Amino acid sequence: MTAGDDGPAAPPPVRATNPAGPAPGYPIESVSNALKLLLMFRDQQTIRVADAGKALGVARSTAHRLFAMLAYFDFVTQDPVTRAYHAGPALAEVGLAVVGHMDIRAQARSHLIELRDEVNETVHLVRLDGTTVLFLDSIESTRPVRVGSRTGQLMPAHVTSAGRALLAELPAEELRNRYGSDPLPATSERAFTTLAELERALDDVRVNGYSTSFGESEHDISAVGVAVHDRLGRAVAAISVSAPIDRINPQRAEQIAQAVKRTADAIGASLA
Repeated sequence: MTAGDDGPAAPPPVRATNPAGPAPGYPIESVSNALKLLLMFRDQQTIRVADAGKALGVARSTAHRLFAMLAYFDFVTQDPVTRAYHAGPALAEVGLAVVGHMDIRAQARSHLIELRDEVNETVHLVRLDGTTVLFLDSIESTRPVRVGSRTGQLMPAHVTSAGRALLAELPAEELRNRYGSDPLPATSERAFTTLAELERALDDVRVNGYSTSFGESEHDISAVGVAVHDRLGRAVAAISVSAPIDRINPQRAEQIAQAVKRTADAIGASLA
């Protein structure tokens, strides 16, 4: 190596690409430098402390402190031999999560159509948003009497099969933080109204691997829901099959659940 102890020449100063409007009126320098440091990993696989300091225009000690904080949150990791830093698992996870949310509807659609064709009932794709679910897509059954599309609608998560499939993925503490001690909103006379009832139902979801709803979201509709997991094992969405309540009883729900599970696995694999 001929460029000195600090390695090759440092890259030019880092700037944001496609900035969203003018710079903030009250910038926080340490946050700005940390974000600029992360942006350097777009073009470099490894970054040394000295190079980071030169690129950011800060002292080497300041660059070291920035790396230490990013390493604490797993955004970077340090090679024990070279002492250079690499992008860490948290940075990769954030990127994968953002991409997954952006393209899951497109990735899932063909699988949803295949599932609709297999069971000939309406199929939905949803994501969890606090204590509600947002319907991202719906593929309607071809039957004359069917459940209609819910695309774009919000519903309480605890009354839907897909919502409960996603709630079952949450740690108990997070579930209680989201709902608190207030009564749960009821959308029909069959809906749960207490957190204790919901927690018991979620225990069943974890045992069975799928969730059911018999007249809870709407008194005349039944549904079966399964969570979709990405390559990191995180529940990023759920799919459900819904139909008039007289067409899905507990026995048929179990049969449909197997088809929904296969579809959820296929969608998850497509996100890898």
